[in-house]
Amino acid sequence: MAALDPATPVAVVGTGTMGQGIAQVALVAGHPVQLYDALEGRAAAAVDAIVGRLDRLVEKGRLTADARDAARSRLTAATALGELSECGLVVEAIVEQLAAKQALFGDLEKVVADDCLLATNTSSLSVTAVAGALRVPGRFVGLHFFNPAPLLPLVEVVSGFATDRSAATRAYDTARAWGKTPVRCADTPGFIVNRIARPFYAEAFRLYEEQAADPATIDAVLRESGGFRMGPFELTDLIGQDVNEAVTRSVWESFFQDPKFTPSLAQHRLVQSGRLGRKTGQGWFSYEEGVERPAPRTADVCEAPEALRVLGRIEGPMATLMELFGQAGVEFRRTAQPGDPEGCFVLPGGTWLKVTDGRTATRADGPCILVDLALDYRTCTRVALAPGADADPADVRAATGLFQALGKKVSLIEDVPGMIVARTVAMLADFALDAVGRGVASGEDIDTAMRLGVNYPRGPLEWGRELGATWLREVLSHMDASHPGPRYAPSRALDHRSDIDRKQGEA
Repeated sequence: MAALDPATPVAVVGTGTMGQGIAQVALVAGHPVQLYDALEGRAAAAVDAIVGRLDRLVEKGRLTADARDAARSRLTAATALGELSECGLVVEAIVEQLAAKQALFGDLEKVVADDCLLATNTSSLSVTAVAGALRVPGRFVGLHFFNPAPLLPLVEVVSGFATDRSAATRAYDTARAWGKTPVRCADTPGFIVNRIARPFYAEAFRLYEEQAADPATIDAVLRESGGFRMGPFELTDLIGQDVNEAVTRSVWESFFQDPKFTPSLAQHRLVQSGRLGRKTGQGWFSYEEGVERPAPRTADVCEAPEALRVLGRIEGPMATLMELFGQAGVEFRRTAQPGDPEGCFVLPGGTWLKVTDGRTATRADGPCILVDLALDYRTCTRVALAPGADADPADVRAATGLFQALGKKVSLIEDVPGMIVARTVAMLADFALDAVGRGVASGEDIDTAMRLGVNYPRGPLEWGRELGATWLREVLSHMDASHPGPRYAPSRALDHRSDIDRKQGEA
């Protein structure tokens, strides 16, 4: 293993929240750690803060007193960069400004040995650009920790254009020796997590702009049907609307304003108004004392039909629904009529019921109600339905009753392409496939990063394989037809994967 020996001194420059967290990780792993900050007194204050956190770990039984005392003896504050000359690794966690980082590393190169590993914790700047003016750029890497660094396991190890493979390997192995889960990544805007996560926010905000549903309902559907830990509206209120928009805008501009990464006008207006989320008391939701959070749109109790007609071959998510409806006592009758579609249920009034394929229900050749995708229809607690303009109101109530008979809450949303969960998951999987195809990271590392970095219930590539590339391409192609332009156009990687699956199916 190429990890740094625990006896090797490590320095952290910048003593804010991230700097202190990274220093604590290295310290607990056994390294002597030096803290430096350009502002006088900040490094010494950070030492005291870290020691305080170690004391609390002892109180909670997560660290022994002896280990705390040993760590405290290895932690020092430096008053000048020259004091870092013996370090084998220096991690920078200063302000997110390219010129400031370049100047710092230029000064560090004059102090440390040529075999000292230099690393930036940047989340938005190019690792290649930060290292651009260095005399020895091959030893420079990105080590992107997630906040809070002592708790969250993921570290993105980013190789810039000039990074030596040996340096990246050493950084990777060191992060792993520190008890982290590192993933390898090329120097691309947003790296892995901030690049691939963009549709999770962007599609929700676009659904809001299209008036598909209110923020509370969109959040509830993505949580209770999609399996995400938090909805995008409540999550961005927690992160800070200004912070989240800044990341989105940075990635968009770094990709030369690629429409797939276009920021949200609704979120921009929120930021302009100063409604930044929890920290200001108002964001998408109000956090003022005594103000209740809006409830998601939930349908009243309806009666389920006793029987459904079944048309054509039922497969994929529809097969799971058929199994669940059968367990709830619904009878199935296979009787076809001229003009009937394939692979759907027919409600008593003649309205079709099927899982979304990216088209609106109103575009179907007959009256239709669409069902949104779920992570698992067996365990989800909410399902979204989108009735077409010509759907029989009695059949809308019947469809609602069907899912309520399964113990699900039902949210009726407006008839928009791809609904909520389906369009979000399709975009996430396509972004992930595109990243693999462009050499950003391996599929395994991408799925690991999205599970650990943003707590997704399933890696987007794993989810995409379960749904099938054909289904993903169909959903995005139909959305692309509804919203012409490159935003929803399937990536070349998804097209290729779908073609392979089709040929293997024909073999």
